[in-house]
Amino acid sequence: MEMHYDIIIIGTGAGGGTLAYSLKDSGLKILILERGDYLPKELENWDTKAVFTEKRYKTKEHWYDAQGNPFSPGTNYCVGGNTKVYGAVMYRLRKEDFKELEHEGGISPAWPIDYEDLEPYYARAEKLYRVHGKTGEDLTDPPRPSPFPFPEVPHEPILEKIATRLKKQGLNPLHLPMAIDLHEGGKCIRCHTCDGFPCHIYAKGDADVCCVRPALKSPNVTMITNAHAQRILTNESGDRVTAVEYERDGNLFTVTADTIVASCGAVNSAALLLRSANAKHPEGLANQSGLVGRNYMVHINTAVIALEPKENPTVFQKTFALNDFYFGSPTFPYPLGNIQMLGKLQGSMMKDKKPFIPSTVLNGVAKRSIDFLLMSEDLPDKENRVTLTKDGKIQVRYKVNNTNAHKELIKETKKMLRRAGYPILVAQPFGGVEMNSHQCGTICFGNDPATSVLDQYCRAHTVKNLYVMDASFFPSSAALNPALTIVAQALRVGDHLLREKTLLPVGESMYESKLR
Repeated sequence: MEMHYDIIIIGTGAGGGTLAYSLKDSGLKILILERGDYLPKELENWDTKAVFTEKRYKTKEHWYDAQGNPFSPGTNYCVGGNTKVYGAVMYRLRKEDFKELEHEGGISPAWPIDYEDLEPYYARAEKLYRVHGKTGEDLTDPPRPSPFPFPEVPHEPILEKIATRLKKQGLNPLHLPMAIDLHEGGKCIRCHTCDGFPCHIYAKGDADVCCVRPALKSPNVTMITNAHAQRILTNESGDRVTAVEYERDGNLFTVTADTIVASCGAVNSAALLLRSANAKHPEGLANQSGLVGRNYMVHINTAVIALEPKENPTVFQKTFALNDFYFGSPTFPYPLGNIQMLGKLQGSMMKDKKPFIPSTVLNGVAKRSIDFLLMSEDLPDKENRVTLTKDGKIQVRYKVNNTNAHKELIKETKKMLRRAGYPILVAQPFGGVEMNSHQCGTICFGNDPATSVLDQYCRAHTVKNLYVMDASFFPSSAALNPALTIVAQALRVGDHLLREKTLLPVGESMYESKLR
């Protein structure tokens, strides 16, 4: 195996996997280091007990909370990262999300780029990940010169009925933008094991299927699995990274590169930079601002379960959303957030939260439920942060904020559902530091090195050839699923890297180069 590469990418999720794909035809020698292995294709992929009760595909490691207590994080180490089990919702952030926004609980800061900078990459990302949606029905949707690449996923009858009732209330229900392979000739069978499950037939638009496997067809792209990056090394002056030290099968290896990209996820990328401290970077690599690990965000989430006596025969439930309260309500002039469907609830999914309730009762509830996810923006707070314990373990300090807005969102949701004919409503918060599926913000980008770690192309301000390409770069979390924005920025960073290496003309993207 070669020991020197043009680029090393650490991680294969929405950021690292997409970046590798964007560079696969460049001729650059690229090495991908993946901490896990390919997630096995097996019947347990669709087994609710195996996935949710036994947590078959979650990491077995422990992180530590602010008090030093261990907890099991909800994260996945495998090729494709957390996209292997995500809900496949791929929203564009709203145009306003890129600006400074006042919330009831504080300020959501502006990004160093505008929506227009990311729009062409959003369009490419939607095509790459096979996003289905309907243009024109979301009143908060930002401008898009082109429609979704694939038509919306239709609602099943129960959801169509709810949508009709909500329209009569003057609301604007819409179709969720879904990254699934449902087009003509596609693999998707619209099963009940999508949200939170690995796809047994590879019909989910995840980073493994859409990006990593195609990238590896290039002779210039190599991947090593089960390779846990321990440290990123620098030259003597500390202004350039030179190598990655990784552990595999109990042995340490070192590989060198001209450019290194950390794409381990917001928690693990921050931990990697902190572990990479040296004489020139005593507080952690590229941490002159002191912000590496700080401003950790994960959204405020609550499940609202609507119950009725009749059984709900819906199989593929995750097609419906509502953004009427995204920027506020008539009685609350601050942003509230997004409402969208959860994948169809099953009894064993509730066992963690309700361990003393018999499974027969939980199954009966699940058969009669309609399941909503409410998502509000949490705001950056320097005290919400990722650090390392004395023995190098990951410690996450997180205290929820902006809670009044989320309470208002729950209140508005219950009000509209009661009007729609659902008198029995149960709210279940997705709380706790272990809930980290939308983790972001720990290595934020910006124009000022004093108030950010990365520049607008996710390159470290103080280390010339170090990049971080995952949701770490988010200065704010907005109130929408982050995956599409990570993918779009990865495509944008890919074009930037190619221009840096004089492989692309100024102003041209790799996509345009291929068309030419």
